[in-house]
Amino acid sequence: MHATPSLDATFAALADPTRRAILARLAEGEAPVGELAAPFDISLPAISRHLKVLEGARLIAREKDGQWRRCRLRPEPLKEAADWIGRYRRFWEGQFDALTEYLKRIEQKRGSQDERESNGGKPDDRG
Repeated sequence: MHATPSLDATFAALADPTRRAILARLAEGEAPVGELAAPFDISLPAISRHLKVLEGARLIAREKDGQWRRCRLRPEPLKEAADWIGRYRRFWEGQFDALTEYLKRIEQKRGSQDERESNGGKPDDRG
């Protein structure tokens, strides 16, 4: 699975904390633009620009409902991003597992070396 223009747009949209907060709110359900703007100390035109980026990345849909513009989350691009990240997650988990095993071997060797040094370099006769 290679990066696609839609995946690039998703990650570009997610790069901004305001847009991530808007998506988190929309994960709870659709909302009018005014409600989405309320928690932020930025202008309505600035919120509108954020919404355009999210809409361009297909992360949200905006619909006119009478006099209100409502937004809703479109989860498909997030799933595509999660799948892409999942490939690398498996890679890193494998790397961490290998590192854990390596550190265990080092610790075992260090423990054996410490034991020999505490016995004056002689093998342990207690066994």
